[in-house]
Amino acid sequence: MKHLLLAAIAAASLILPAIASEPAPISSPGEIAAAAPASDWIAIAPSDLLVMDLAPDAKGPSTRSGPRRVVIQLMPAPFSQGWIGNIRKLAAAHWWDGTSINRVQDNYVVQWGDATEKKALPEGLAAVPESRYVESRFASAGVHAGAGGTERLLSVPVKTDAYSGLAGFWSGWPVAGAKEGHDVWPVHCYGTVGVGRNMSPDTGSGAELYAVIGHAPRHLDRNIAVVGRVISGIEHLSSLPRGTEALGFYKADAERTLITSIRIANELPAAEQPEFEYLSTESDSFARYADARANRRDPFFIRPAGGADICNIPVPVRAVAK
Repeated sequence: MKHLLLAAIAAASLILPAIASEPAPISSPGEIAAAAPASDWIAIAPSDLLVMDLAPDAKGPSTRSGPRRVVIQLMPAPFSQGWIGNIRKLAAAHWWDGTSINRVQDNYVVQWGDATEKKALPEGLAAVPESRYVESRFASAGVHAGAGGTERLLSVPVKTDAYSGLAGFWSGWPVAGAKEGHDVWPVHCYGTVGVGRNMSPDTGSGAELYAVIGHAPRHLDRNIAVVGRVISGIEHLSSLPRGTEALGFYKADAERTLITSIRIANELPAAEQPEFEYLSTESDSFARYADARANRRDPFFIRPAGGADICNIPVPVRAVAK
């Protein structure tokens, strides 16, 4: 018996090093985000959420016949604040109630506002100049000395950016900038919300908005104001029937989707206010997440890409259970 026990111990000693040397499982980007500690998540204030409720789709499948809510996070300072101020005034005036979604262009945008273009706007809306498409208050390397202290543009592993010399994240948002880092601007990714406008020098009031539902139209960067991103309910926009007129506009009133209301979330009753948080782009968790998006090493992938487009690193956002 003693000899058998010694043999078993010897055999185990041969096996254990092999087990110990096995590589740890490689986490996917989603798993990295899910494992991030609570301290790496930042709550989004209800005052920074725009809540759009669409009329139920009585003609659609049962899954689409109930309430359809879209939640938009508004762009933080210093970007696009002239338009953001207008949007807050429009929401406070309940201006969008009874307007509609008027345009759905495949692989491009969903656009909403007053189809008649005759509805009077609230008083006091700002006329924002084109110069505000870009923020120039950044020093070299994307450092910004704002009221809250010095913040840095976080670089991510983007090999090349056809639309700028720099790509990174600013307080949880994808942005781009000149190589020297002085000029920085928000970019158009899937779900981005922007301001519809007429020909230059018009920049739009914010009454006409659109959301990107296709491949990132980065050619719009610095040509149209970016004011937010859809963080919940994008399926209620992307699944709408495509418009048959030029640029995806609807021809008849019956084709348009009615907007029952658009409110800033803190205007809603407390029990109805949506709660969301995003993964801090200055956290170690996000750095590992961004690296994993650029270099997929989890078992399904054969060769890491070695880089990623800025829009292929979406900032994780999650709902907070009440």
